[in-house]
Amino acid sequence: MVSLSLIVLKTKQEESLRDFYGTLGIEFQTEQHGTGPTHHAGELGDLIMEIYPLNENAMTDQTTRLGFIVEDLRQTLEFLENLNLIEKKDPVQTEWGLRVVLRDPDGRAVELYQRL
Repeated sequence: MVSLSLIVLKTKQEESLRDFYGTLGIEFQTEQHGTGPTHHAGELGDLIMEIYPLNENAMTDQTTRLGFIVEDLRQTLEFLENLNLIEKKDPVQTEWGLRVVLRDPDGRAVELYQRL
């Protein structure tokens, strides 16, 4: 059996990314391992999500797509809008629940679902 245990996102916008994913319910702590860079880490079930600084000369990955299930999609969207982290988006009803696809501050596609 295989399960996902770690996702590391590298960014030049650490605070905006932390606020964006924090709005989804991930509580981040600031960490540093040895002489490595200071970064943010949060638990999402058995998964650890980390946000690391990206080298000035490197490009941000915009091809990764992440998906999250949230308890109240409309409220989550409202919080993200109020923090100026997204433009207004209206969710669509699907067979799996309410769904919206938006972009995090770095441009990664993020699917949000609220189950039926």
